[in-house]
Amino acid sequence: MSKKVVTLGEIMLRLSTPDHKRFVQADTFDVTYGGGEANVAAALCNYGLNGTFVTKVPNNAIGQSAINHLRRYGVDTQFVARGGDRLGIYFLETGASMRASQVIYDRAGASIADVDASEFDFDKIFDGADWFHTTGITPALSDKAAALTEAALKAAKAKGITTSIDLNYRKKLWSKEKAREVMTKLCQYVDVCIGNEEDADTTLGFKAANTDVTKGELNLEGFKDVFKQMKEKFGFKYIASSLRESHSASDNGWSALLYDGNDFYHTRQYEVRIVDRVGSGDSFASGLIYGLVTGMPMKDAAEFGVAASALKHTIPGDLNHATLEDVKGLMKGDASGRVQR
Repeated sequence: MSKKVVTLGEIMLRLSTPDHKRFVQADTFDVTYGGGEANVAAALCNYGLNGTFVTKVPNNAIGQSAINHLRRYGVDTQFVARGGDRLGIYFLETGASMRASQVIYDRAGASIADVDASEFDFDKIFDGADWFHTTGITPALSDKAAALTEAALKAAKAKGITTSIDLNYRKKLWSKEKAREVMTKLCQYVDVCIGNEEDADTTLGFKAANTDVTKGELNLEGFKDVFKQMKEKFGFKYIASSLRESHSASDNGWSALLYDGNDFYHTRQYEVRIVDRVGSGDSFASGLIYGLVTGMPMKDAAEFGVAASALKHTIPGDLNHATLEDVKGLMKGDASGRVQR
């Protein structure tokens, strides 16, 4: 029987400019759906697990389209609540070379922000679950969404389910001060903490010294010190960070660091030419979760996560459509990109 992973968060309508156009140039938008936790659920289904996504969407055709999008990839959406006014939207302008990508949010008043924990039966939702995952984006949406996130984490912990959170700080959604207040409270219920090179500082107040990602440089010793502090404060079972070296909007170095309280493991680094980087962190989280929940050794789980997310950089849209065979092939060193015949 496949492992069941439950994720909770917002799914949004994504409108992106085609062909690297700027917003002011665009006459049309490419349409898809995505969101951190939804992306994780879909990727896990793609790897053969039971991915269950929990959210609230408006009871209209747009809300239904978002749900249909996830069902297309095998995600269990039976626990999605219906109601509220609208589905959140985000606009994406994909950058290139020295021109950065831009994201503009139009998500105020989204259904998931006006939500109550009583709308969800977590006893049923977590029945047979092996893992629960959420992110720091959801509690940033509203106080109600933060309360829902806390209720879900508490319910999962009460059932002995492994919990994970991707810190995912979004400065357009809340302040550092509010983020630290809320996330410090939530992290007491978390077993596996995932974040990038900036999240530990902005959401929890732990800073990796002498690291400037804009220069394409990383200081691993600084991260190790931060991980030790996080372990001491919260007792996480695992702490992971994706490591991005931003050479330009088109070319990045990509690796990850994983800590289990005893050993640090730095993965292989990939040099990626970016097609679409949105969702790459979610792809790392889903790959790491897949590895750990299926019993891979720590190092293999980290390598699976970083290989999966390296591949995501080459795929348009929020979701990672890399297969198990794709990921395992890259882990074995097949990065040639040769045509498969």
